[in-house]
Amino acid sequence: MFDVKLRDAPLFGDHYGREPQMMTGSILDILIYVFDRYMLDEAPEVPAREALARDLACVGFEHDNVERALDWLAELASVRERALLGPAVDKSGGAVRVFSDAELARLSTECRGFLFTLERLGVLQPLQREIVIDRMIALDADELDTEQLKWVVLMVLSSQPGQDLAFQRLEAWVSTTNASGPH
Repeated sequence: MFDVKLRDAPLFGDHYGREPQMMTGSILDILIYVFDRYMLDEAPEVPAREALARDLACVGFEHDNVERALDWLAELASVRERALLGPAVDKSGGAVRVFSDAELARLSTECRGFLFTLERLGVLQPLQREIVIDRMIALDADELDTEQLKWVVLMVLSSQPGQDLAFQRLEAWVSTTNASGPH
């Protein structure tokens, strides 16, 4: 389902231009660990919450952050289910997304621009964009940047069936952007 290069490149290392970093135990670190370890397989076999929490504790992640990360993943699954049952989002491209004051305070101009670019390129649909924004805000990190956003987008896309093409577009766009250097 996903390109093997991602599994071979820790934290997107060389492939995405991000140097591997030491795990700090943040919620995002835990999510990336779970994503890399379990969710990149063809048929991911993610253990039950209790077993996963034990595995993460054995690796050295702090209990409180593990619980918050597992809650984040559970909410991602819940948001996905609600989205499948909820009202349709405008797919015509005619709507304009206006960010709330809280979103503006948390998401940098660069993050918001990246989201719009992904939508324009067909990587994200409007409903997926909303899920990404929700999950970004839920990270509860002091600073939210585009590197975190890329991971959240990958996690959202991987949580939804039939997103192989969107995932490939994101991978191609990110690798092309990183190869051309900063703008």
